[in-house]
Amino acid sequence: MMTPVQPRLILIHKQATSGRLRFLCLSSGVLACEPLPPLSAMRDETYSPRLQFHPMGAIRQAEIQLGLAAGAIEPVSDFQAWVDTPEGDVPVLLAAFVGIDPPFAAAERSHARFIAITESRQLSELERNLLRRAYEHLLG
Repeated sequence: MMTPVQPRLILIHKQATSGRLRFLCLSSGVLACEPLPPLSAMRDETYSPRLQFHPMGAIRQAEIQLGLAAGAIEPVSDFQAWVDTPEGDVPVLLAAFVGIDPPFAAAERSHARFIAITESRQLSELERNLLRRAYEHLLG
């Protein structure tokens, strides 16, 4: 087994009053830090390697990439998906923007936008499946 590489993040904003859920979609897709390489495939939901990742390094990297202050993004507990890539297994973690409203200005500066899961048709099948898992985790 290869050593896992840098975790990726799905970044979400859940409106506290309405429950509206939006995903940050960057120009490269819905995974922050860096996109997955070609030939990546979703691991089965039961796949659970012994390695666990603390999300704060990836979260801080995403905050810097988006020009946000430290603490603007927080981890969402109990979510982890794994993707099999040519470089090794990659964990996909979930994190949420903490503000009342999504950081639209930061998204625009980064050539990104917030989308609902129904607007994910242009994404790859892998990314749509990752969003589905995140959506099910968040809304039960």
